[in-house]
Amino acid sequence: MTHDSPLSIGMILFDGLTQLDLTGPYEILSRMPRTNVTLIADTLTPVRTEFGLTIIPDSTLANSAPIDVICVPGGWGVNAQMTNEALLDFLRARSESAHWVISVCSGALLLGAAGLLRGYRATTHWMSLDLLPLFGATAVQQRVVRDRNRITCAGVTAGIDLSLTLAAELFGAPVAQAIQLAIEYDPAPPFSSGSPSNAPESVRTAVSTASMSSLAQRRAIVERITRGD
Repeated sequence: MTHDSPLSIGMILFDGLTQLDLTGPYEILSRMPRTNVTLIADTLTPVRTEFGLTIIPDSTLANSAPIDVICVPGGWGVNAQMTNEALLDFLRARSESAHWVISVCSGALLLGAAGLLRGYRATTHWMSLDLLPLFGATAVQQRVVRDRNRITCAGVTAGIDLSLTLAAELFGAPVAQAIQLAIEYDPAPPFSSGSPSNAPESVRTAVSTASMSSLAQRRAIVERITRGD
């Protein structure tokens, strides 16, 4: 894919997002050639992420310039954003002209709430995967899922894989490989527990139990949205 002008990427900010959902892809996408990355939020007020890291937006939803790629991160803050009509309207409107619409982790639920995953194959964090069909999507338990101009990925760190996938699509595999080498992305985790398929049952149970209240709230919100309440 070639570009006569710089590629414009808009990354959505909201309170309670998971910072690595944003900063992992940001590191990759900002290294792509002829690319401008803009952080977009409701207002220009600094945004506090899930564990308190503060990030300053570049632009508001209302004043954002045209975007070629929309990137939506996830986090527990997604729960409140699924009823943020200003954000959902922004995603709907900008998706009509964007070349790519991508999400990291539970950011897929925001795409779903905006009606942008109906009829698409998609994935998200393993604890929310069962919610995607409520938005009319086909849930796929896979690290990165591409369906036409939608790319979604599994939880948090999968955003790096998604971004390298997009870099290769836009600028070719050698560019993506050079970025991967530059950041020395060569995972060798100390434990084989990064997926529900290989984590010990006791670990899966502990993680699920710790998230039970927020997951119940998330499900209630999704069910209310999809019922049209």
